[in-house]
Amino acid sequence: MLSIFCAPSRYVQGRNATSQLGPEMKKLGLQGISAEALALLCYETLLNDGVAALHAVQQQVVTPALERLVEANTLLSGLGFESGGLAVAHSVHNGLTTLPETHNYYHGEKVAFGLIVQLVLEGKSTETINEVLAFSESVGLPICLQDLGLYPLSKEACQQVAVRATAPGETAHNEPFTVSADAVYDAIFAADAIGSAFKACVSSAPRERGTAALPGSDCLF
Repeated sequence: MLSIFCAPSRYVQGRNATSQLGPEMKKLGLQGISAEALALLCYETLLNDGVAALHAVQQQVVTPALERLVEANTLLSGLGFESGGLAVAHSVHNGLTTLPETHNYYHGEKVAFGLIVQLVLEGKSTETINEVLAFSESVGLPICLQDLGLYPLSKEACQQVAVRATAPGETAHNEPFTVSADAVYDAIFAADAIGSAFKACVSSAPRERGTAALPGSDCLF
């Protein structure tokens, strides 16, 4: 369950991917309108059913929410990726894998933080970033470097991640603008600052015993 955000992140990535299309779409020379629709459905399913599905897994039971999530995480995600492509989030994952500290974390956990980096790099609205932060925190996905065992992260290590994330052929270059190692470097530290502040706010916010760690409006930026 901790790798589930890899699937719906493809909606955010696919909207901006300009060349990393699946083989069938390459043959057609276009990105089918169904790709974005399927990826959006995957994203919305995760936001709507993710918390309930996680609780079902923890209780070792099968519920409609879990079944919908499994479908989204496999069928919808696969179709959306094959026809839509990837972008910065997966490139950041690839960069993070160069650091031994991250090797015990799931693919989807690194992509989850990579997605926040991508949103920052793209200059997305605070509403969009808050939506991703709130969901990720509610299901225990990483939203800052400390969540990936990378605190403190040295400037040299961050540069290593950024250089790998922007290597030739990386999906970061599917963005509709030039993505440099320096830009990714800055976005990593900016995303970490945003995620760390969000996590600190949620941790200090009072909530009833036994309730999920859902943020209140005071924790939104």
